[in-house]
Amino acid sequence: MAITLSGDQAIPGPPLSSRLTPAQVWGILLLTPYLLVFLAFVVYPVCYGLWLARDPANYVALYHDPIFARAAINTLIFLVVGINIKMMIALFLSGFFAQQRTWIRWLSVIFILPWAVPSIPTILSVRFMLNPEWGMVNHFIFSLTGDDGPNWLNDPTVALCMAIAVHIWKSLPFWTLILITGRLAISHDLFEAAEVDGASWWQKFRYITWPSMQTLYVTCTLLSMIWTLGDFNSVYLLTGGGPADLTHVLATLGIRYLRLDQLSLAMASIVCAMPFVLPLVYFMMKRLSR
Repeated sequence: MAITLSGDQAIPGPPLSSRLTPAQVWGILLLTPYLLVFLAFVVYPVCYGLWLARDPANYVALYHDPIFARAAINTLIFLVVGINIKMMIALFLSGFFAQQRTWIRWLSVIFILPWAVPSIPTILSVRFMLNPEWGMVNHFIFSLTGDDGPNWLNDPTVALCMAIAVHIWKSLPFWTLILITGRLAISHDLFEAAEVDGASWWQKFRYITWPSMQTLYVTCTLLSMIWTLGDFNSVYLLTGGGPADLTHVLATLGIRYLRLDQLSLAMASIVCAMPFVLPLVYFMMKRLSR
């Protein structure tokens, strides 16, 4: 900042570095690499993708593509059915694993393995198990009944159900752990008082556990929906979008258009997921701000 004396003469103010404390200087230095990485790998790709999908003709083409409509329906099924089943199972499993028993602790180590192991080997192993010719599942069915098992991934409905089941199996341990922390935060005195009053298991859950965990449960459900919209692995690694591109979701549909050398349509299909994401983000932030 310059201090004016008279006319055009001015005394320059102190430099910016002298007006900052050492802590502020170090804060700027440590924050700069993060900002550069954020601009290079988040802001630039998002802006470039929006620029590629700017032509309204892309959305007209998507509207007339039946595979896009099927992918949008599959995404809704994934969100409404898969997420709610997963979170309800996680809610009740959190009560089981919250018990202070040695064998349950050892079982929890095995239970967490699907989430801890990378997606590629785990989901591909499930795909190999479901192979109609030499998969372990059909081999087991043949050994019991003498009949050949079904082609699990050749029917669109069965294949989508299998993709939802794999998603639940893969991410269930993580949400169970989150809900376990919510259960452990509830005062044990409340359960002791309810037990003295003769409350049943269901009454303790209805009047103590659920009111204490309701906010956490809803927040986890919204966050899980946001993450599931971007779940590429569960569908693509298991079914590849098949058969006949009928199990695609919005997270995997872009790959189909990239294989057809239609980059603008691939970006437009990703942009079309925004109406799903933005309301979920809004409701989640609204709940967290209470």
